[in-house]
Amino acid sequence: MQIQMKSSSAVLAIEKSPSKLNIQQPQAQMDIQQPKPRIEMNKTLPALTIDQTEAWADMNLKGIFRLISEFATEGNQAWMQYLAKTASEGNELMKIENGFGAIASQAKRNGQLPKHEFGLGFIPSPFSVKLNYQPGDVQIQFQPQKLISNITPQKPMIHYQPGSITYHLEQKNSLQFDFTT
Repeated sequence: MQIQMKSSSAVLAIEKSPSKLNIQQPQAQMDIQQPKPRIEMNKTLPALTIDQTEAWADMNLKGIFRLISEFATEGNQAWMQYLAKTASEGNELMKIENGFGAIASQAKRNGQLPKHEFGLGFIPSPFSVKLNYQPGDVQIQFQPQKLISNITPQKPMIHYQPGSITYHLEQKNSLQFDFTT
């Protein structure tokens, strides 16, 4: 008698599905504003004044009012000189009896031609043009403005699907006996 044994092992099947992870990060909500700075500028303009009055007067190109004033002054001085000269000559003539030759000396003085000075009258004297300069000025006031920022962060969106592992018996173990005689 013979005994035959046949055995088969159990076969396990493993099925697994992978886990899934999905992460999305939405952008933060941002509101950023930069106001313009405040700038104030105050300026004073420069000023240049040129006074040519004396240069024109040196060239005998005077205004009518100035000419009238100068002529009046010269006439008054000439009149006063004439009065002084006439009074002085009158005093000399009053003392003619003293024998100083008053008539001859007066005739000699009054008989000479007056001396005249000549010069170039059309060239102004140096520095007769007056310049006056007042420099300008600029004042700047600058006020920077603060940055306005409103930031709202967003939470990440996480989707996780866990994986799974399943086991099942694909083949059972077995044991068979055969008897042969």
